[in-house]
Amino acid sequence: MSFSGPFFVLAIIAMSMGAWVITTAIRARHGYPLEDEWGGKTHKGSPELARQNELLAQENDLLRGKIGRLEERLSVLERIATDAPARLTAEIERLK
Repeated sequence: MSFSGPFFVLAIIAMSMGAWVITTAIRARHGYPLEDEWGGKTHKGSPELARQNELLAQENDLLRGKIGRLEERLSVLERIATDAPARLTAEIERLK
């Protein structure tokens, strides 16, 4: 067998491409991030992670609503605490 000529070069290219395909298949099967042609990483999506993100987003919205209501109540308490005592006493007496 002669190691000169175009067939040897083509054989090396074919072996390199085959090794790349096998390596990529193994990495994909085991969940490792895959590289794209520009060197970036592509991570395998998971339905479990998508569901977890959705639940966290819902909880975040719920907590933001609670914080908004607490801020409103705090502003009322601040207004009561900083009002003039005479005005507050008069308002309490008027409510009785």
